[in-house]
Amino acid sequence: MLTGLLSALLAALLTGSATVLQAVGARRAAGTGSTAGEAAALAGALRQWPFLVGVGMDMCGFAAELVALERLPLYVVEAALASALAVTAVGAARVLRVRLRRSEWAGVAAVCAGLLLLALTAGRDGHGTGDDALRLGVLLVAVALLGAGWAVVRYGGARRAPLLGLVAGLQFGVVGVAVRVLPEPRLPQLLTEPSAYAVAVAGIGGFAALTWAMQHGSVTSATAAMVLGETLGPAVVGVLVLGDHTRHDLTPVAVLGFVAAVAGALTLARFGDAEQPAAAA
Repeated sequence: MLTGLLSALLAALLTGSATVLQAVGARRAAGTGSTAGEAAALAGALRQWPFLVGVGMDMCGFAAELVALERLPLYVVEAALASALAVTAVGAARVLRVRLRRSEWAGVAAVCAGLLLLALTAGRDGHGTGDDALRLGVLLVAVALLGAGWAVVRYGGARRAPLLGLVAGLQFGVVGVAVRVLPEPRLPQLLTEPSAYAVAVAGIGGFAALTWAMQHGSVTSATAAMVLGETLGPAVVGVLVLGDHTRHDLTPVAVLGFVAAVAGALTLARFGDAEQPAAAA
């Protein structure tokens, strides 16, 4: 249990800090004055060491998330991952000189309090890998969400950003569920395992949907929708399907902690892209 909690917090710390470093690298690349387009901007960012360190930290954060998913209920892990926005907000205030409003400091406090309550009340995870139908189901959901993302891009109109953010969050939630139900990874069985393919499909689909969301509208609305999709979906699956539970029947306290952590993350939604405050300034 303790290992899982520390891993979830480490994942949030790494992911939130990575966003700040990537923003620093992107700003340095933008400072060179290149206007050759998005591909050139990305190539320029990849030549900046803060950006590369941030990418490496994202990878380490995903590894820590995998450890947490093996040891904790889904609702705890996903709430902890949402708290990465609090890390980004504090980092942006210190490194990027972004001024936090009172409501945002309250959001940071709510995230910390919510995670503390979840840590105190979290029980063991439920029934492990589930059955074959569940593992096939997560793959089908990932593929269906690819179609939903395409439809939003084509027909979403003014609501593209929040809808794509929601699709991205649901895809990231599918990644969490798929990793949770993934059997012990052994070849060649892994080549025929639906949940393994679900991790790849949902991961790529979520990244693409979030990228499109940032390009088509408000970062804040897209990130808020992503947080809701990423936390609520896996929490429901974990409790209703996989048998996740709280310690000593402390369900009301756990619900309070979950709501506080998610509400705090929503308050900090504008830090889903640490570049946005600089652009607004």
